Amino acid sequence: MATERAPIGALGAGRMGRGIALAFAYAGHPVTLIDIKERPAAAVAALAADARAEIERDLRFLASVDALATEDIASVMALVSFAGRAEAPAALAACDVLFEGVPETLAAKADGFAFAGAHVRPDCIIASTTSTMDAEMLAPMIPDPSRFLNAHWLNPAHLMPLVELSPSRETAPEVLARLRDLLTGIGKVPVVCRSSPGYIVPRIQALAMNEAARMVEEGVATAEDIDTAVRVGFGLRFAVLGLLEFIDWGGGDILHHASGFLSERLDPVRFAAPAIIGDNMREARRGLRDGVGFYDYAGTDVAAYRNARLADFVTMLKQRGLMPRRSM
Repeated sequence: MATERAPIGALGAGRMGRGIALAFAYAGHPVTLIDIKERPAAAVAALAADARAEIERDLRFLASVDALATEDIASVMALVSFAGRAEAPAALAACDVLFEGVPETLAAKADGFAFAGAHVRPDCIIASTTSTMDAEMLAPMIPDPSRFLNAHWLNPAHLMPLVELSPSRETAPEVLARLRDLLTGIGKVPVVCRSSPGYIVPRIQALAMNEAARMVEEGVATAEDIDTAVRVGFGLRFAVLGLLEFIDWGGGDILHHASGFLSERLDPVRFAAPAIIGDNMREARRGLRDGVGFYDYAGTDVAAYRNARLADFVTMLKQRGLMPRRSM
């Protein structure tokens, strides 16, 4: 007998709401897309039809790449419901977890949370998917902010594993734990970060994307060559080793000296290393060779660790057809 899955709500029927609905329905959860904007009945019906058509199109794509059996599309779609403003109170009252994805304005968030707060159960977790507003800014809008936190999904939400969880100071530890368990249960990889602008990924990628655009502006390379370098260099490498793990792998001294050179030649602010890099140099915490860096390698079989990471890298190169050519 199938285990009963927690009912999920997605407040906002735009791209993010649809992606979250697909992610949960794919994993067997009943999901309701909830739109609370005042609309004529015909507009509500059109929005519902458009949302369902987009989700079904994404499911058919998954079937085309063998990620779903074609005959299962209907059963996944059967788990997705739509509620306009008139049906929203009942839909909200049924949710165990509500993900808010209304437009990125304080007014829209305040309206959405006020409406939801009047109808959700006291034990319902409320999570904003905002990519710009920190949890401390939004928590006061929630009745009982102890059950609120940010949950930042990356697009496309139904495919990207990562979800960045950012609790406020008032978020109850058990709420964070419940949401982590829920996301892990559908195959997502949740990480936790302090309430801070940009979370983890958007903050890092903003720097990288601006630097890529700057290189085009400066005539360093073409957009095509920069993107090729990112795909077959930067991207492949950091799919196996995280950024901080990579610093330890090569040695923090490499970043220390590279930062000094780039600061001198390009921009003393943009390329300045943070104090922790200099501190690690002085304290002989340069990574693998010292046995400690951003990670502690005490007791680690370094040879086995290196081989495991390189084996992952070779597997990825083979999948992409990028292994070095061997000729006799």
